[in-house]
Amino acid sequence: MNRRELLLTSAALTATAAFGRFADAAPAPATTRAAAKMPEDVVWHDVRDWGVEGRAFSDTEAYFDRLPSRAKGVVRDPVWNLSRDTTGMSVRFETDATDIYLRYGLTKPLSLAMAHMPATGVSGMDLYAHEESRWQYAGTVQPYSGSVLAPIGKRLAPPASGKRPYQINLPLYNGVQSMEIGVSKSAGFAGIAPRKEKPILFYGTSITQGGCASRPGMAFTHILGRRLNVPMLNFGFSGNGRTETEVAQFLAEVDAAVFVLDCMANMGVLDATGMTVAVVKLLREKRPEMPILILDQRLPAAASVVPHEREDHQRKTAEVRKAFDDLQAGGVKNLSFGPEKNPIGDDGEGTVDGSHPTDLGMMRYAEILEPELRKLL
Repeated sequence: MNRRELLLTSAALTATAAFGRFADAAPAPATTRAAAKMPEDVVWHDVRDWGVEGRAFSDTEAYFDRLPSRAKGVVRDPVWNLSRDTTGMSVRFETDATDIYLRYGLTKPLSLAMAHMPATGVSGMDLYAHEESRWQYAGTVQPYSGSVLAPIGKRLAPPASGKRPYQINLPLYNGVQSMEIGVSKSAGFAGIAPRKEKPILFYGTSITQGGCASRPGMAFTHILGRRLNVPMLNFGFSGNGRTETEVAQFLAEVDAAVFVLDCMANMGVLDATGMTVAVVKLLREKRPEMPILILDQRLPAAASVVPHEREDHQRKTAEVRKAFDDLQAGGVKNLSFGPEKNPIGDDGEGTVDGSHPTDLGMMRYAEILEPELRKLL
């Protein structure tokens, strides 16, 4: 063996040994780690038995899809594929259990996280407990694989009396194949059916879908849902919220309390004015009295130092404003435009990449939109 071969062999052995050390130290998959701690007396409850809130259609190809099966081949393929993500969906139940477990399977096991968004937001779920007339965060599932078996609430304080209501929010950028909630056999448990009140429906972009919240409950639509105590429907399609009549024709089937259109960020060089007018007219034809709120494009965080971003924002604002003015001139009623303030703030600190909000940006988004929606409700 010559010197070069000796060095290559030595390097390979060193790398193998190092890999072995790291492999030994790597966290085990969630299913393995959770199963080792899972009590033997856990009883599992399939959430489909009482229903998932945030589903607008019953005629879906798979239970957890957002658009009906009829939309396949009508909407663009990227929209259809994104409609299989469970953003905006949640499950409510009540129990006196002090430990709550979750078992679910993901449709995209190889896409647990993104470069700018953690797995807890993309593929995880979080738990809220109803305490003293408000929803209190209570736990998060961290997905390590496409099959999740893990506690979502541990050592919870028992309710003062009866059962405590809980809500689990589903993944923002992944789909769910199945979902079960587990509690001890000795604990009481009852599913809470989805509410019948008219929902607020959002049709928008990646930000509407939830990018880049750290966990589902921090998406601004979920924040608004907790604050307004109103069911929410999330039709955010990352990179593909383009104000399309092909999508809107299905959304118009929903008898919503308010329809919010937030697509300007994805319009690019498209005819934003014409497409916005067409969608609003379609909605108004199907829903003559439904309030419609058209949102201006948010100002990118770096616009003050990146001229082309500021110019692009000004162009899109002018286009969507023209659409609003044309619609009002044409006699369309119950139509609003806003908000006046930048939803993610003016200090540049509310995003992960200049566009997609952090949890801070999501909270600001909700705070700006809350009074606008309260007026319309």
